[in-house]
Amino acid sequence: MSTRKLRRTPHDKMVAGVCGGIAEYFGVDATLIRVAYVILGVMSTGFPALLVYLILAFVMPER
Repeated sequence: MSTRKLRRTPHDKMVAGVCGGIAEYFGVDATLIRVAYVILGVMSTGFPALLVYLILAFVMPER
């Protein structure tokens, strides 16, 4: 059983560390997660993606 936990990162962040934390969790480059997030935000007209990011910024604990 894996002991990985989804947490915001304090060192690889641009706004709140959410994308950096997701990248660390999945073991990929944070830039790929950020690009995917921007594309998702543009495709969903921005508001849902922004809302999800704000919720994650408050819910995800910082490492």
